[in-house]
Amino acid sequence: MSCSALFTFNTSFSPLLHRALTRKPSKCYACVNVDTRAHQKPSVHVRTSEEIIADEKKFIVGTYARAPVVLSSGKGCKLYDVEGREYLDLTSGIAVSALGHGDPDWVRAVTQHADVLTHVSNIYYSVPQVELAKRLVAISFADRVFFCNSGTEANEAAIKFSRKFQRFSRPDDTNLPVEFIAFKNCFHGRTMGALALTSKEHYRSPFEPVMPGVTFLEYGNVQAAVEMIRSGKIAAVFVEPIQGEGGVHSATKEFLQSLRTACDDAGCLLVFDEVQCGLGRTGYLWAHEAYGVFPDIMTLAKPLAGGLPIGAALVTERVAKAMNPGEHGSTFAGSPFVCNAGIAVLDKISNPNFLASVSEKGQYFKELLVEKLGGNSHVKEIRGLGLIIGIELDISASHFVVACRNSGLLILTAGKGNVVRIVPPLIVSKQELELAVGIMVDCLPVLDEASSK
Repeated sequence: MSCSALFTFNTSFSPLLHRALTRKPSKCYACVNVDTRAHQKPSVHVRTSEEIIADEKKFIVGTYARAPVVLSSGKGCKLYDVEGREYLDLTSGIAVSALGHGDPDWVRAVTQHADVLTHVSNIYYSVPQVELAKRLVAISFADRVFFCNSGTEANEAAIKFSRKFQRFSRPDDTNLPVEFIAFKNCFHGRTMGALALTSKEHYRSPFEPVMPGVTFLEYGNVQAAVEMIRSGKIAAVFVEPIQGEGGVHSATKEFLQSLRTACDDAGCLLVFDEVQCGLGRTGYLWAHEAYGVFPDIMTLAKPLAGGLPIGAALVTERVAKAMNPGEHGSTFAGSPFVCNAGIAVLDKISNPNFLASVSEKGQYFKELLVEKLGGNSHVKEIRGLGLIIGIELDISASHFVVACRNSGLLILTAGKGNVVRIVPPLIVSKQELELAVGIMVDCLPVLDEASSK
């Protein structure tokens, strides 16, 4: 089915939105296209979405409120469920699959190295780990890299590095600065240290007491941040140059520069969490490059290995000097298998032409959204940089997200549930972005329906 035919189908879908929204949640929703691609070979018993969802509820710990879709394959910016229905993916696995699904260079790197060496632990050296670290250092502010397995682990490493840096740099100080500053609406992870740095109370409260000594300030409040840093109690300041989970809010240069200057004056560290906004997502390789302000530590994860588990803390030499063998580590981190995938991803995204295309498509997409959606009474603001876009609504975004999903478009929520978050694969085409906007326009009536309830 051609893109034009697909769009025509969606623009006629609006009368069915209410019926789709009120279906039983265990059902698998009908979408824009049915693709019976030859490579999807059915097993002896083709299990339905309903059967798989039922088994998930029976066997997996219930920590996720999943959408009632069972995805089975993907290619480029398209995903397919077990019934063969097609979805245009503007979530990229929550900003992970930056090269889309099944990128040939990534597949080649993974399949070739799976046959060579997958894991040896960090008792030994391995070539891909060293090569990926060299590449990251060459194209960033950093001098050294610590590898781990996720974004939350990268932030846990940054917490430990910050504490150890203070102890190392002030050997005779009996009253070391051990506290942290984070910002409201931030998200830094779900393990206990990173959780303590995450502002949303509903994430923290079930597991309290979490790590003490964290102060949450208003994002962008220069005066409050500088005063707190000058107190002499702060080991490090954690900040996202663009808050993703928090609602796609961008920092200002003044804010980040003020943090940098205050941290330098007080002897504390500045940590940029670029787990979601880093590695090409903004059209810059690193989000902070847009501001010309550089951190002491930067945490990375999501897109770095194209969907395989990886995290990294990039640090300056003065931070690295504080750490000794045995003071931090990970069994799985930096495996040759995962790092070889990371090299393939990094080489592709760091290409200046690739980054320029992200900037161009991001600007085009944002302008198109403003043109087609900006006049709707429920749309308060459309914001973002590159291909991380937030559409703030005056009501919950959940009904809109469901309606889009039922029309074959996958998008996310953020903020307090009232922001539509769009983080497509960075390879998305302008035609696919146009198709997405068409589906969103077709689904706008659901906002009126939801607000009238």
